[in-house]
Amino acid sequence: MEELRQAQELAKSNPEQGISALRKLINADLPPDEVSRCKEAAILKLGEVLAENNKTQELLQLLQEIRPLFVSFNKAKTAKIVRALIDLSSKIPNSEELQIRLCEDSIQWCRDEKRTFLRQRLETKLAQLYCDSQRYKDALDTISPLLKEVKKLDDKLQLVEIQLIESKVYAKLENIPRSKASLTASRSCANAIYCPPVLQAEIDMMSGILNSEEKDYRTAYSYFYEAHEGFNSVEDSRALFALKNMLLSKIMCNRPEDVYILISSKAGTKYTGPQIEAMRCVAHALQMRSLHEFQQALNNFKQEIEGDPVVIRHVQALYDTMLEQHLIRIIEPFSKVELSHVAELIELPLEVVTGKLSQMILDKKFEGTLDQGIGCLIVYDEPPTSKLYESSLKYLDSLNLVMDSLFEKASQVKG
Repeated sequence: MEELRQAQELAKSNPEQGISALRKLINADLPPDEVSRCKEAAILKLGEVLAENNKTQELLQLLQEIRPLFVSFNKAKTAKIVRALIDLSSKIPNSEELQIRLCEDSIQWCRDEKRTFLRQRLETKLAQLYCDSQRYKDALDTISPLLKEVKKLDDKLQLVEIQLIESKVYAKLENIPRSKASLTASRSCANAIYCPPVLQAEIDMMSGILNSEEKDYRTAYSYFYEAHEGFNSVEDSRALFALKNMLLSKIMCNRPEDVYILISSKAGTKYTGPQIEAMRCVAHALQMRSLHEFQQALNNFKQEIEGDPVVIRHVQALYDTMLEQHLIRIIEPFSKVELSHVAELIELPLEVVTGKLSQMILDKKFEGTLDQGIGCLIVYDEPPTSKLYESSLKYLDSLNLVMDSLFEKASQVKG
């Protein structure tokens, strides 16, 4: 239709005039055979223009204004338009609250109009938004009734998505057993149907994260590899984060040399950037056993490392391990040493060294005490290991054999 084409062209050169032209076309009286096709295209184009120009309030109003038009659309097309407008709102920076409002408003409309299929899809989207916004209780409150409802319908593809979101929520809450249970249920449903590549890649990504939490980095690497392949096949931006976690797995396996091989591979060169460079610097610091270089990498790539909750947790654990090993190596020759001297040898601030040594003493990493009065660390000799426990176990085992033998003889006498 000529009016639609002109409005779309106008929106590129002059957004304000284009918005007016598209609104006019949406509200115009069109021939019955053009109503559905032309108005759908105009609505989606208008939503795209509003999102590109960060017009959040107008986008919310648009979704409310076009609802009377849905009478002339079939249910599938209505669902497509509503979900497309909500997805377009994600292009607006910091639009999580807007997306949540759009979903909540649309869900209420679906309840009023008894649009069950669309409501279930929107509730799934809302649960994901709650999870991303760290509103975990709201996410679980949304998932629980939805999961029961979808199980009755036996919609396996929908079940895969919901259980995957549930797994993510529990992982964020650090409830790893519940997260694994939800992921196992999601994977079982996915194995029974054709699972889209992106959804399968999300499952593999989540599997890798959970295996990382259990320190099984070899298995985690294989899952991250599958996730990277899946995301990369459809040019999804999450392929970069899957590759980043592949590098992290190699680092945590104490194989920093493999990181360089992955970075120089075809997949690595494609995603060259700050995220990959951050992991390269961490790998180099590990290879050189340099705490100073490790700390420098954390400072230089604060956003890339600390901004990723999965990466920072493991990298921080690795740093703590390296720091403990260095401190034990330094204090090993001494029975009494000044804290300032230890800090000078390890090239770290005195308060950092003092705090870490205190923690190590409490964790029984070595026997010693801190004398804050004179600023010294006193290291004790390892206490002699008592053999009383082992001897007691042997005597109890012997006593158990004697009692069993007496019981058998007593049974024979009675018989």
